[in-house]
Parts: sequence; C-alpha cells; structure tokens
Amino acid sequence: MIMSIPQRILIAPSGFKGSLDADVVADAIAAGIRRVIPGVNTVVLPIPDGGEGTAKLLASSTGGTLVSLEITGPVGQCVNSHYALLGGSQRGIAVVEMAAAAGLSLVPKDMRNPGATTTYGVGETIAAALSNPEVHTILVGCGDSGTSDGGAGALSALGAKILDADGQEVQLGGANLCNAERIDYSGLHPRLSQVRIILALNQHNILTGPKGVARVFGPQKGATPQQVEELDQALTHWANLLESTQSEMTGGRVSTDFHTGAGTGASGGLGAGLALIGAELTPRFEALIDSGLAGLSVTTEIQQADLVVTAEGAIDYQTPKGKVPAEIAARAQAAGVPVLALAGSIGEKAYRVHDAGIDAFASIMPLPMGLDDALENGEELLTNSTERCFRMILLGASLSASMQNRNLKAAA
Repeated sequence: MIMSIPQRILIAPSGFKGSLDADVVADAIAAGIRRVIPGVNTVVLPIPDGGEGTAKLLASSTGGTLVSLEITGPVGQCVNSHYALLGGSQRGIAVVEMAAAAGLSLVPKDMRNPGATTTYGVGETIAAALSNPEVHTILVGCGDSGTSDGGAGALSALGAKILDADGQEVQLGGANLCNAERIDYSGLHPRLSQVRIILALNQHNILTGPKGVARVFGPQKGATPQQVEELDQALTHWANLLESTQSEMTGGRVSTDFHTGAGTGASGGLGAGLALIGAELTPRFEALIDSGLAGLSVTTEIQQADLVVTAEGAIDYQTPKGKVPAEIAARAQAAGVPVLALAGSIGEKAYRVHDAGIDAFASIMPLPMGLDDALENGEELLTNSTERCFRMILLGASLSASMQNRNLKAAA
C-alpha cells in the first residue's frame, strides 16, 4: 500500500516575537518533520515581516552583511544599531530596520511616552546607507515601532529643519509638532534624489483621526488619554504642514494624502514624514515578497511544494489582517497548495484564518503553562508540535490509502 505523503515541504514562518527568530522557528519545524518523514525534501524559507530581525534575516539569506553603527535611540540615548547590505543579485540594496533604531524594545518602560520619542535614529541609519555610493535602493522595514513623531525626527536627521514661528528648530518628539510652522528642506541629503526609498509597511495604518496612530497605537506605547488627544492634534497640524510643504516643493502639486493616505501612519507616522521626500509607501509583503527586492523566491517555492508550513506567535482574528501566515496562505491558495500553520497560542476567532487560505492550525503548547516556561522552551515545543501534526498527516494519508484500496477490492 502506497501512502500519499508530501515529498517537498516549504517551511515559511514568521518569528515568535520576544522568543524565537524566524530562522530558528523554521529550523525547529524542519526538525519535527524529519522525525516523522526522515527523507522528505524540506525547503526552509523564513519570512521577514519588516519588524525585529528583518535586516539580519535578509543579510543572511542573500549572503550580505550587517553594518553596525551608533545612532540616537528613541529616547535620545546612544544605541548600537545596524542596517543590512544585501548580497548576490540584490547587491546595492540596503535594508533599514525601523525597530533597530526606534523600536518599542529600545524604550524603557518608565519612559514610554509616544509624544516624546523620536525617529531621529531612523534618519541617521538611512543617511549612513545613503553615504554608501553602491546603494541604489533602501528598503525600510516598518514594524515594532516605539515612536509617534510623524517621521519628523527622521527628516531632521536627513537634513531638514523643522522650524517654529520664530525660526527656531522645534524640539524632537511628536507632541512638539504643534509648534512646527515651516520645514526648511534646502539642506536635505543630496543622495535622496538619486536613491529609491521603499517603506515596507502596513497600509491600513493612517496618520490622523479616529483610526490614526495616536488613538490606535498611542495607548500601547504608553500614552495617557490626554496625551492621545494632544498627540493627534499635533499630528493633524503636522499633516497640514507636510501638505503645504509638498506643494511648495513641487510647485503646487500635492500627491499625498498625509492625513489618511494608506501607510501614512506606519511606524508612528514615519510613512507620512518620508513620503514628503519621495519615499514609496508599499504594503510590506508586496515589498518583502512580491517585488523581488529582498531576494526571497516565495512564489516559486510555493508552486513547487506539496505542502506549506507557516507559523507565528499567535493565531487569532488579527492574523488575516496582514500577518505572515495569512500572506503566505493567500499565495499558496492561489497555487492550490495546502497550508498548515503553527502558533504559540490560539486566540479569539482564530477560525477566520480558514477563509485566508490556512487549511489547518495548531498550538505548539500541549498543556497549559506559564508564559515564562513557554518562552524558555519555545524551540522544543515547536519541534514536538510539528512532530505531532505530521503523525496526524501520515495517519490521514494512511487512512485515505486504506479506504481507496478497500474500494478497489470491492469494485473488483
């Protein structure tokens, strides 16, 4: 009796935030599969989401390098950061990871006030990449932000001067944008006109209003209700100034909706700020997967696979809204390839992922346990869970083959 089992399996997971990087997740899944199907062809393709670990992952996958540098952190302190120079056919592309310059993990818990944090270090990192004459494209991963300054800090680091009514430079931080009256862009980095800048972002994030970054993400970043309102007012004022400045820069043409345009609110408004200087606001998986910029052959590998296994820290109602498993599943569904998703936890309305193309999902935790234990043993839990899932897959294949064989005998 021949069982119909997958011969080529694509492993394309996200990382588990605060626990396992995407490449570790992928290797743990592969180890679990090999326990059950030792000779199977597994293709390991960890997927970046634009957040923590994106630059390192893409440098590794393309044979590139990480460039270390010291920059201004989100609360004004000096921090060690990096950006990636991709290798191989992606040579000339730099990857700037917003989280490595102004991520929430860089903001001490007792200093979490999104009205005060800054993206100045993001601009410093972009400037460092611009200074490399071989760089022709900069891909900015927007994720895990700890800021809400509308990208003003990044613009300042790139040579713009944000001035108040008296011609003095406005202090860093989103709450101070209410004092901004003019942007002097005459000193912008000269290479900005020569290098393509692409922001890989969540296009659902907008800058102002009821669904703007202050109200949606401000509380998560430590803002009080009063600070949320003040920050939204400051960002609204900033959006108006960006609009008038773009009109001035282009001779009257305004091509960006800085208030509610798709992606303007990404990374606390970094999208809006960098749109002023021509950055392309691109849905993150179009930029990271479909564009070919990151060197990931996701579509080709999916088409060649019999089964796709993906993963992330949690599967719930938010997964279909642009999370890695749903994005991978959508592409697999188009190719007619089934998808299994593994997760650290299964949350509210997780069943909705079936509509996103995920055929089955499972938690890696076999029994209730504390968060600390789950984080400490995440790799082992993931490998063991994968083994359990694939034993069930083999059981299903065996059952299908047994029933087919019985039907053939009955027909004879």
